Amino acid sequence: MRIFLIGYMGSGKTTVGRKIASLIDAPFIDLDTRIESSSGKSITELFSTGEDDFRKLERQSLMEISKEPNLVVSTGGGTPCFFDNMEWMNQQGITVYLKLDPISLFHRLRASKRPRPLIAGMEDDELLAYIEKNLTERESFYKKSKYQVKGESIDALSLVNNIRFGESQLR
Repeated sequence: MRIFLIGYMGSGKTTVGRKIASLIDAPFIDLDTRIESSSGKSITELFSTGEDDFRKLERQSLMEISKEPNLVVSTGGGTPCFFDNMEWMNQQGITVYLKLDPISLFHRLRASKRPRPLIAGMEDDELLAYIEKNLTERESFYKKSKYQVKGESIDALSLVNNIRFGESQLR
């Protein structure tokens, strides 16, 4: 089983992905970490040369890792929004959207220790406005997921059981 976790940055894809991978005894791959490892550069460094180049590298990495028959992938927040990545992930496995409201994302991102190139140096009001605008733009892609779960209260075991038994709208 291939599971692709999607959602906005800070939605918990990596944390939830590790839990799910452990529960189903599958390898876990964080797409951004894989890109950093294969390129020898940080995501911040890759973005500094242009988002288009990063998105091409991201697409290539997604294709490469998805050859594995059994894995859990935490995608980047923008991964589903470029090329035909969302459609491709839906064809290759099970997509799960970890949905959070803009205020929850704001608090998580403001407290995050992990550098995030798209929001580096933003003031609080600017960050919240960016999240609201960007999330609105991305939501149409995210909503193409087979599963949509509330990220604030996700239970990895319940999610796995629902995937196994085919319930697609988990609230």
